[in-house]
Amino acid sequence: MVLTGLRGVGKTVLLNSFRSMAMQRLWGTGKIEARPDQSIRRPIASALHMAVRELAPRHRAPDRIDQFLGVLKAFAIRDPAAPKGSYAAHLGIDVPASRGRADSGDLEIDLTELLADAASVASDLAVGIALFVDEMQDVPAADVSALCAACHELSQTGGPLIVVGAGLPHLPSVLSASKSYSERLFRYVPIDRLDRDAADLALLAPAWREGADFEQAALDALYAAADGYPYFVQAYGKVTWDVAAASPVTAADVGVAGPVAAGELAVGFFGSRYERATPAEREYMRAMAQLGDEPVPTAQVAEELGRKPSSVSPARDSLIKKGLIYSSERGLIAFTVPHFGRFLRAQPA
Repeated sequence: MVLTGLRGVGKTVLLNSFRSMAMQRLWGTGKIEARPDQSIRRPIASALHMAVRELAPRHRAPDRIDQFLGVLKAFAIRDPAAPKGSYAAHLGIDVPASRGRADSGDLEIDLTELLADAASVASDLAVGIALFVDEMQDVPAADVSALCAACHELSQTGGPLIVVGAGLPHLPSVLSASKSYSERLFRYVPIDRLDRDAADLALLAPAWREGADFEQAALDALYAAADGYPYFVQAYGKVTWDVAAASPVTAADVGVAGPVAAGELAVGFFGSRYERATPAEREYMRAMAQLGDEPVPTAQVAEELGRKPSSVSPARDSLIKKGLIYSSERGLIAFTVPHFGRFLRAQPA
């Protein structure tokens, strides 16, 4: 399964919830957060080591576990970026590394063999292993190909190991560009804004647990401010709760809290991302913002800047790598953060 959506819609929270559900079923679990320009070899080795350690106490054949740990160690130490011998010690695996399995140095071959062996261990226990990959769009291109190939092999054999990823809206195109069969390999689930009933419940349920309530007008004002985005619902709801002196919370309370919450978002949610951009990148984003909140053509951004598309492409590519914008489809770009255009238009020139 692959979850996709903008920043702040709750993808990571959902991954953590899924992981908790898997652990309740006594599955082995591991989680990684992908980073640009970093191979997933070492993070996946750590995640699978954690998953197998969760299963090991229930396994009746310790030799079988040791055999897999030997393969895992061989997989880990084949990382060309790691100092010789350092990473195996970091994993804490005290069994000898196996030879001839998951140690070819070709990540696609090695990862396919490693996940197959992990699934075999899980199958022996009649449980599963779940591997969670956050920020999946940041997995390097070669590693994406390897991960898709390994998942494809698992789907063919029916091995009890699942991979659940989460990433920005363009993640499906990243995966399909790597392996064409990825379009049918994963179940894609877009995560978007909360509808009105869900947004209201996010505010009402915790209030009811404390014996408090909201006036309908307050809920109307909060939904208008947050626009259904979970992070904004949380931000505006928190400040409104802190401001309100008594129950029920009123629209006047929201009126007092709104500017405070907006200020906090401007610093912590929007501002922290804006500060990561260079002057040229900020100029590019401001031009995007002037064109509206929907995905905009890259050629139109260049026109807004009064420059040739080729001269602004370095700023665009850098912003994509930093996760501040994404290509929703060929020739179009959009902000990864909801309401970022509105934030930029409110800033002094």
